[in-house]
Amino acid sequence: MDLDTQCINAIRFLAVDAVQKAESGHPGLPLDAAPMAYVLWTRYLCHNPANPQWFDRDRFVLSAGHGSALLYSLLHLTGYEVPMEQLQQFRQWGSLTPGHPERGLTPGVEITTGPLGQGFANGVGMAMAEAHLAARYNRPGFDIVNHCTYGLVSDGDLMEGVAAEAASLAGHLKLGKLIYLYDNNHITLAASTQLTFTEDRALRFAAYGWHTQSIDDGNDLVAIDHAIQAAREETGRPSLILVRTHIGFGSPHKQDTFGAHGSPLGEEEVKLTKLRLGWPVEPLFHVPDEARQHFRLAIDRGGESEAEWNSTFARYGQQYPEAAGELRQLLKGELPHGWEADIPYFPADAKGMATRVASGKVMASVSPKLPCLMGGSADLDPSTLTELPQAGNFENPAMATGDMQGAANGGWSYAGRNVHFGVREHGMAAIVIGMAAHGGTLPFGATFLTFSDYMRPAIRLAALMRLRVVYVFTHDSICMGEDGPTHQPVEHLASLRAVPGLVVIRPSDANETAEAWRVAIETRDQPVALVLTRQNVPTVDRKQFASAEGLRRGAYILAEVPQAKPQLILIASGSEVSLIVAAGQLLQKRNVAVRLVSMPSWELFEAQPREYRDSVLPPSIKARLAVEAGVSMGWSRYVGDHGDMVGINRFGASAPGPVMMQEYGITVDAVCKQATLLLERGNID
Repeated sequence: MDLDTQCINAIRFLAVDAVQKAESGHPGLPLDAAPMAYVLWTRYLCHNPANPQWFDRDRFVLSAGHGSALLYSLLHLTGYEVPMEQLQQFRQWGSLTPGHPERGLTPGVEITTGPLGQGFANGVGMAMAEAHLAARYNRPGFDIVNHCTYGLVSDGDLMEGVAAEAASLAGHLKLGKLIYLYDNNHITLAASTQLTFTEDRALRFAAYGWHTQSIDDGNDLVAIDHAIQAAREETGRPSLILVRTHIGFGSPHKQDTFGAHGSPLGEEEVKLTKLRLGWPVEPLFHVPDEARQHFRLAIDRGGESEAEWNSTFARYGQQYPEAAGELRQLLKGELPHGWEADIPYFPADAKGMATRVASGKVMASVSPKLPCLMGGSADLDPSTLTELPQAGNFENPAMATGDMQGAANGGWSYAGRNVHFGVREHGMAAIVIGMAAHGGTLPFGATFLTFSDYMRPAIRLAALMRLRVVYVFTHDSICMGEDGPTHQPVEHLASLRAVPGLVVIRPSDANETAEAWRVAIETRDQPVALVLTRQNVPTVDRKQFASAEGLRRGAYILAEVPQAKPQLILIASGSEVSLIVAAGQLLQKRNVAVRLVSMPSWELFEAQPREYRDSVLPPSIKARLAVEAGVSMGWSRYVGDHGDMVGINRFGASAPGPVMMQEYGITVDAVCKQATLLLERGNID
């Protein structure tokens, strides 16, 4: 058996043995995709197993995350801190080898994958971040940002809509350093693709603007090598290499069947497969010394590549100290001194402004000092107000022709920081994850709150990976008006709050919005969702009411009863804070001692010490009324058994915003009425 075959079979059977020992997993992909993975990882992938976080490494995305055993085999063999014991603990409690790859757990895993299509889109974001940083910081003779994004994708990935959105944008942007190997095995978990997926994938991706190549035999190492090299030489288009493989390759009874996809082969079938491919049945987890030595050359190559890059960067720093310092800061995720100095303070104003407008003003104020801030909206910049002034358009310069409506000022190149995602909410949400995972940017994506439904799978993954991403959601309630129930969010706040690790902030006025952006920008290890109004809301007089800095603690006492114990606590978020302010004034005239609490973020509030939370919502005060233009789900934790909620538990309708709020009972009168009933009920009890 030649060395290449030994190495390929070592990959295959480490994965197969891991799956079989766990009695759980997906052996089919590792068996069929090992040859292409071997060629990529030993001949092309620039990485350093001794330092998985080296910045200028190539990125590898296993979008087909169910084939995780393939990736763990590669990581172990090439010298990452994934010892054999971890392969033997595949899918077990506390191991570094979970069922699907998890970023931050396993050295060398770039992104958490599993939900199909997500990794495909994440890789597009990584390639975008690389192109952007290269355009901003490379100088003649100093290509300090110069790496590729590779991926292994499956039939299922290409079926998912999120991949279609991302592929379309990648083709438009001409991301030439994005190269995907497509495990074209014609089998999904439950069926042959002949049942559902018969389009010409090569023509489809060519129509997107991709460079495509097809390989008839997934074991043809020469063809795979030539195809990857050709993809690397094609710098004007992303590349998809369609490799015809046979799932469960070598398995006498399960090759080319979905039985090899989601279940172990079985002990007898494992033996037969090893015999067919000329591999010893025993010992399990066998790696020939010669194969191991060949794989471990990656350590020396990686060390040399990183040392060469470090030397180049040192010379770059001497010649371009300002650019080098800025890039170092970006890669560390640090904020420049004085970044917040120009954030405006908004004077009291009864008419006020929409919090989306305040958000736009804050973004414009920080953008010049925050080169990391980069993103855009799903074709809604005029509505979300998220364009960064004079920051340019992230686009391939060759596309700067024809009708340029909607382009931002500041140029047209990969150095631009305004990303035009098009009408691709799901793709946008996943792409910004890839940008964040790549490093060097603080990405944001914006749309209407109701369309967070399209984005939720990616938002969940951002929270799971604890990535630094900002999602900007505007038009946050039925008050957006005439567009009707399809565009009026009702259950969406509750849905976002249900995501563990996602910080949801719904500011009440312009100054809370400014504070919300401060929190979002300073947050290092969690995604943040900002939820903003379309309609104007009063700007609170902070001389009369508490400082908006209270937002940092999630909830704070906006106004207190002077020299008296409150009888009633009114709690609200967002635009409804102005309602409880007006209602509180009326109730106080009726001799009701009212405490007003602004609660823009449940998550920030829950992170506070118990003493602080009890000081805002004392357990002894049972009469509590929450007001929010959304479903009541979840508010019981704050109003308690004796409290109540003024909210909306049905869909909206098409009518002007003020009419909607009146008809749905989100008014000052309704708040006063419900508060009075609550107090009367308390007296009776």
